[in-house]
Amino acid sequence: MARVVVLGAGISGHTAALHLRRLLDRTHEVVVVSPNSQWNWIPSNIWVGVGQMTAKQVTFPLAPVYEKQGIDFRQAKAVAIHPEGDGSHARGFVDVEYTLPAKAGQSEQLEYDYLINATGPKLNFGATPGLGPDGFTVSVCTYLHAEEASRRLDEVVAKMKAGQRQTLVIGVGHGTCTCEGAAFEYTFNVEHALRERGVRDMADIIYFTNEYDLGDFGVGGLTFKQQGFVTTSKLWTESLFKERGVKSVLRAHAQKIEDGRIYYETLDGIEDVLDFDFAMLLPPFRGQDLAAFDKEGAEITSDVFAPSGFMKVDADYTPKAYDDWKASDWPSTYTSARYPNVFGVGIAFAPPHQISVPRTSPKGTVITPAPPRTGMPSGLMGRAVAESIAEMVTGKASSAQHHASMAEMGAACVASAGHGFTKGTAASMTMYPVVPDYEKFPEYGRSLTETTGEIGLAGHWMKTLLHHMFIYKAKAKPGWKIIPE
Repeated sequence: MARVVVLGAGISGHTAALHLRRLLDRTHEVVVVSPNSQWNWIPSNIWVGVGQMTAKQVTFPLAPVYEKQGIDFRQAKAVAIHPEGDGSHARGFVDVEYTLPAKAGQSEQLEYDYLINATGPKLNFGATPGLGPDGFTVSVCTYLHAEEASRRLDEVVAKMKAGQRQTLVIGVGHGTCTCEGAAFEYTFNVEHALRERGVRDMADIIYFTNEYDLGDFGVGGLTFKQQGFVTTSKLWTESLFKERGVKSVLRAHAQKIEDGRIYYETLDGIEDVLDFDFAMLLPPFRGQDLAAFDKEGAEITSDVFAPSGFMKVDADYTPKAYDDWKASDWPSTYTSARYPNVFGVGIAFAPPHQISVPRTSPKGTVITPAPPRTGMPSGLMGRAVAESIAEMVTGKASSAQHHASMAEMGAACVASAGHGFTKGTAASMTMYPVVPDYEKFPEYGRSLTETTGEIGLAGHWMKTLLHHMFIYKAKAKPGWKIIPE
């Protein structure tokens, strides 16, 4: 009998757990460890943040799903891993601390034969003083954050209806942030909501970002064909900003935030201040600060994890100049760099380098988006690792055989630009590959025919369909496994 332990129940971890249970018979254990009792379809938090959906529409309890599937669920937080075991444990094990109220304060050493680290990001609001719900800005990173953002937005709308002009700043709160796509989505959902509520003329909306150009999205921007012409996501995005009357502050790093004020530095070294009445700024991510220890109890955290807290996997982490980076540097099987029965997937793995061109200000401040690793790529990683582990457990393979390199996979993204069955819009984008490969595609790094972009009402319908489809899949309803990741 083998035991597979999955740390985290987000898109990547939950996908891995469901597929493991599908592929392994019940003589083998699948255990999920997550501090959260609810599964959250995070892309739809954008709609919660403007009052178009409720938290119940984007979440569901994990325990009933896992009980029905035969998955052992521990509502707990992993704090350390011991990949070599110790004098009391022949197998590797994880130190977990329970967050379930009935077991609050209790801990356990959970043994495993295979371990998947899918813990996702730590929301590093502390990287910028004053950032986040405990500071002076709101967030949509969790459904609870999104509910608070909606409430604060309602307050701003009330002021506009009372004749007070308001400045709304939406974007990212640090020079190294990722998830610019989510900031873009929230910007245009807010703009749409203000038009629907009849107060758009009383609002100045400013998109605040670390991107060098609009449309970068942390992937270096896109080049694609549209109506027979080659265009870019930069031109495409700039036209949307102009059409909707949204201003932007580009190449910016928030140094600190006070009540109603953002102090920031730009890539050219200029320092300035931006006043606001409402601000939704996303935080930078880091790993969950898991510690690691060898068989003798010596700490080996720096061997297993990068300084960012993300797990080192089968990537090439050799420091290189940007022009020397290759698509082949990116991981493929997500096996730990040190332990063949340990994997890191989704946001939990350490990327070998940025996708967007790395840039620093004259003061040495890094102002470049970090690589996005959410959504479709996370699901594909989770499934590939589950399939690899299942083959190793059943003796069909001695090492990981399934691959999901971001340099070899395509991805589709539907970014909402306003909610509404008849008036909503969304930007529908595909890219292949996610990580540019200039050896295979010398001109643009990506396939022109498989990298696309469109915006319109049909995109909103697609976004809504994806919302319902993926929640259905995550609940493991009949036929879930045929729905693609």
